[in-house]
Amino acid sequence: MDKLATGLTIAIGGLGPALAIGMMATKAMEATGRNPEAAGEIRTSLILAMGFAEAIAIYSLVMALILKFV
Repeated sequence: MDKLATGLTIAIGGLGPALAIGMMATKAMEATGRNPEAAGEIRTSLILAMGFAEAIAIYSLVMALILKFV
């Protein structure tokens, strides 16, 4: 049961941020295509948002490691 909980934690915890990062990148490319002059500001916001989304994946990795070893 512990292995199942660990696997589900990392699978679900990685799936959400992966989908979110993909959607963010898609919208950023669309926005850059519509307004190329704002590419710098869009890129900065995109990198910041991707960092926050990736932090969620790291939190789920930490939780999975805690479930596995404790």
